[in-house]
Amino acid sequence: MERLRRLVVLRHAKSAWPPDLDDHDRPLAERGVRDAPAAGEWLQGSGNVPDLVLCSTAVRARRTWALAAEPLGGRPTVVHDAGLYHADAPQLLDAVRGVAPDTGCVLLVGHNPAVQELVLTLAAGTGGDALVRAREKFPTCAIAVLEVRGPWTSLGPGCAVLTDLVVARGERR
Repeated sequence: MERLRRLVVLRHAKSAWPPDLDDHDRPLAERGVRDAPAAGEWLQGSGNVPDLVLCSTAVRARRTWALAAEPLGGRPTVVHDAGLYHADAPQLLDAVRGVAPDTGCVLLVGHNPAVQELVLTLAAGTGGDALVRAREKFPTCAIAVLEVRGPWTSLGPGCAVLTDLVVARGERR
């Protein structure tokens, strides 16, 4: 029987747009700082705690992961990959294909439109409410959970099932 793997895709939390700041260096907005820990709480509560995190080097992605990691027990291996910052969906797919074969759950922290396109590509051909919602919108702090059968190296269009799509939102203060 093929081993079931999970790919969890997290779009970074809401970012700020300070003037005269390079896009790569944009920080999280107040809402992003509030929402990112809620993503970690959801990951913990749903049993989607990653073994490995592939994270863009952009400040907003790194900060999203740092805040999301706080509620999680244990610390997964984290790879900050500069190539994920401007990656398109095929490049994200290549990054995941390079994951060690014994890794059960991978969390990818990245940017739209690439993360949405990756989810839609992998889940193409499957149905369900989550897929319909992912087609409509993939907002900041959205979390998609994909079930994958077979090795990471075999990832391709239509090879996964989108089992969940949530948008993590923290409580307003």
